[in-house]
Amino acid sequence: MIATILRQAPRDRRASIAAWRQISDILAQRGNQLGEDDIRRSFHALAVLRPEVPEKVRRDCAESIARHGRFAPLVAFYANDVPAVSTAMLRRARLAETDWLALLPATAATARSILAGRDDLPLSIRRALESLGAGSVALPQPEATSVVTVRVAEILPADTPAIEVQPTEAQVAEAAPSQISELVRRIDKYQSSRSHTVTRAARSIFLFETGADGVIRWVDGVTRGAAIGLSIAESAFAGEPGADGAAAGAFRQRAEIINARMILEGSATESGEWRFSALPWFDPATGQFRGYRGSARRPQQSEMPYGRPATADPGDSIRQLIHELRSPLNAISGFAQIISSQMFGPVSTSYRAMAETIVGDAGAIQEIIEDLETAARTVSSPQVAAPGEVADIGVVMTQVQGDLADVMAEQRVDLSISRIGGPFLARANDTNSRRMIGRLLTALLDVSEPGATLVGQLVVEAGHDDMLQVRIVRPLAIRFATAADLLDPSFSPEGEAPGAAILSLGFSLRLVDSLARSVGGRLDIGHNALTLHLPSANPSADTELGIQQGE
Repeated sequence: MIATILRQAPRDRRASIAAWRQISDILAQRGNQLGEDDIRRSFHALAVLRPEVPEKVRRDCAESIARHGRFAPLVAFYANDVPAVSTAMLRRARLAETDWLALLPATAATARSILAGRDDLPLSIRRALESLGAGSVALPQPEATSVVTVRVAEILPADTPAIEVQPTEAQVAEAAPSQISELVRRIDKYQSSRSHTVTRAARSIFLFETGADGVIRWVDGVTRGAAIGLSIAESAFAGEPGADGAAAGAFRQRAEIINARMILEGSATESGEWRFSALPWFDPATGQFRGYRGSARRPQQSEMPYGRPATADPGDSIRQLIHELRSPLNAISGFAQIISSQMFGPVSTSYRAMAETIVGDAGAIQEIIEDLETAARTVSSPQVAAPGEVADIGVVMTQVQGDLADVMAEQRVDLSISRIGGPFLARANDTNSRRMIGRLLTALLDVSEPGATLVGQLVVEAGHDDMLQVRIVRPLAIRFATAADLLDPSFSPEGEAPGAAILSLGFSLRLVDSLARSVGGRLDIGHNALTLHLPSANPSADTELGIQQGE
């Protein structure tokens, strides 16, 4: 298969993107099984294609193959791409210990700094990173200065006075804490004398430094993995990690950045929107631009869009809509059932048929309302599976396939789900599991072409039995759509079935992801397949499984 792809020269940009995805996916899944010549030609092809493939596509590919790819040379190839792509791969990649040790010397300093921020790597890998030295992980220590006057208006309330930081002679001589570390210590000391409100506001900050390229290389106040590797020199896509256009424009002019927006990924206390301010700094000896130093804080209530309070419940309006829909819907369905069952006397055949259609439509709308209600509930108060609650996903999958038999026959679409490994026990309840899998399959059936076969796998991987996976290969209509498009409620793929669900594909995928996260799982949107991860309830697996990977 790889030889066939390599023989075909891409004719345009779209073909180049497709080839990039296909080669990356094959290397991720079967790289260890390919011959040396095929591997060499594949990496040569990727190197030639890289200038033709947009950074966002490369980043999406890195995110999709990082978790299931086990081929170290491919991880090294992506790790030496631009910081955004490198970060997407190295934050998620899982390799054997020997592979990590072989890969480290082939990575740049920024890539090693991303690995240094992970807390799930073996001790030997951490020691290897430390042995390479602080400079090798892109954490420069700035020169100490005699007096640093800090403008704290961006990180403390407006009535807070300026703070002067005066390092001692011993600190200057020993170059112990950096300028930023000393600032954090003084701010923490100052906070202890403030009221509880001011203390809470001041602690919602972090400090950072960038290199001359605008890439964040040092942080204090959040975990390194949340911010290191992000760039303030380029504006990020909406909702994605990175800085806004105002910061990128100021960076090009080497100007002061004031209250620009930044999005982070990470834990609940780190992820989301921040406001940051920063000043450029220059080498005292040469005057050469060295980067930016700044601070970031959580936005105030008045800075949020539309003035919406941060504590507002986004599900309130949906619950109100649901309440207003249920009563008339139940009334209409009830009257239609009365007519179709002729409870008050004989009814003509045409009227009974019309009433039965109304009952069926009301049932479909009722399912949509339940989906809306579930989505609102998982957003406002995520539900956690009860201790000991277990669902057999193999049985659930069989039930869902039976439920969808009529839909598949009507749309002339087949469904083929193979099982690899087992048992398929998940820490979730049957109702939510059935809703997750049913909604995922229904959404993908709706965008499948007549005569097509929707192919998938139910997988338990040996050695990684903490999660079981439901993988479904993308239908042709959404084969090249980006993850952002698939999650967009307004996205309508070409070839969508005329009888597609009223709720959009984006809503369905978001609902599945919300339900999965409520039990500790997630929905990954890869470039070749959509994968539903659910926490495994299998015994801690001394079971030997024969695994054949492939999407």
